[in-house]
Amino acid sequence: MNKKSCLNCGHSISGEFCAHCGQKGDTARITLHSLIKNDILGSIWHVETKFFNTLKDVIFRPGKTAMDYISGKRVRYNNFISLLLILFGFNVLSYHYYEKFSPSEVLTDNTLYIKDFFSKYSKIILFVIIPILGMNAFFLFKKVKLNIAEHFIIGTVSLLGILILALLSDIVSLIGLWQPVSKIFNIFDKIIFDLSILFPAVTYWNAFKNSYSKTGLLWRVLILYVLMGLESLIIIVLI
Repeated sequence: MNKKSCLNCGHSISGEFCAHCGQKGDTARITLHSLIKNDILGSIWHVETKFFNTLKDVIFRPGKTAMDYISGKRVRYNNFISLLLILFGFNVLSYHYYEKFSPSEVLTDNTLYIKDFFSKYSKIILFVIIPILGMNAFFLFKKVKLNIAEHFIIGTVSLLGILILALLSDIVSLIGLWQPVSKIFNIFDKIIFDLSILFPAVTYWNAFKNSYSKTGLLWRVLILYVLMGLESLIIIVLI
């Protein structure tokens, strides 16, 4: 029996992938059929499936997703930092269209002030929330023995969930500009906003529910929110 060699590096292959360079062992000459099936449709399906699986897991089991990623189960997920930047871009774009199509009476002075504030300091807000969450959680949840970088991952997942909900809120707000459905979509918008506020609590509860009693976890999450509120206030005053 002839040994199969990797067409990329020449090493012998005993499985589906080359153990030396990682290339698939069934690499063959490119045909029109293989180009459409594997390179075009296969790549699109792989990227979309991974992207939406990551979004779904972040929303419905954020803490478990973060802990799985930390423990090494990463092939299922998109890179969290890359996804964070993509979602942030989508949020900026969706709010731009909301502002563009909103009647002037909808855009109150307070709304415009908040929008200008977040536009001006968006990068600071985006990259300060994660370290703050991570450092606070590092001291509050010492029992789980995660390092600071691993706590940053949990903070990143928490912020991802907030950005997903914020994007959904912008979409709901855009639909709500249509008068016949404005009342019910305004209610949906308020519910989504409340969920975004609670999302960090859901994330940490989901991540550490097996490591602490309900009482122990509750007071830690409450202190986390108090610290976040105070630190956010200090940052807002400084900038």
